[in-house]
Amino acid sequence: MKLYYSPGACSLSPHIALREAGLNFELVQVDLASKKTASGQDYLEINPAGYVPCLQLDDGRTLTEGPAIVQYVADQVPGKQLAPANGSFERYHLQQWLNFISSELHKSFSPLFNPASSDEWKNAVRQSLNTRLGQVARQLEHAPYLLGDQLSVADIYLFVVLGWSAYVNIDLSPWPSLQAFQGRVGGREAVQSALRAEGLIKE
Repeated sequence: MKLYYSPGACSLSPHIALREAGLNFELVQVDLASKKTASGQDYLEINPAGYVPCLQLDDGRTLTEGPAIVQYVADQVPGKQLAPANGSFERYHLQQWLNFISSELHKSFSPLFNPASSDEWKNAVRQSLNTRLGQVARQLEHAPYLLGDQLSVADIYLFVVLGWSAYVNIDLSPWPSLQAFQGRVGGREAVQSALRAEGLIKE
């Protein structure tokens, strides 16, 4: 398998999931501005949407969109329990959180990274994010992970998105449960390995 990624982007989530799963894969870095891979290949030929992540299987098929990719990865190694069994209520609970993180958190960060966004718009986004972050924080006050005692791919996705806070001046200190969560997930060996591989922390 090949994972097309850009350092620190949302592709970090499937990158961590692949390491947690213990699967063999190749990392291929993409320049999102030029739409070229590190070897100079036209990334649009692989993923016409032009963004990351994209997982290319050994038979050439591709899968895009982080929430879909991390579920695929989890299902390859059910013994790792990165996702509840398909068809179970708990699996739908996982999908609930993946959708929430994608639509309510991930997309809300985008305007904060965009220099064309007005200060008024950014302030409105921050207010909305504060409400949503409060919802997640309350969930994590009762259990170490979103689904309870077991780490899931939803937690990996949440860890990556919350990590962007430092780059857009969002202070997580009002939510101790979020800070504790970041420390808990961030200390995992697979997470540290992924961060080092993407050059986000020093060796």
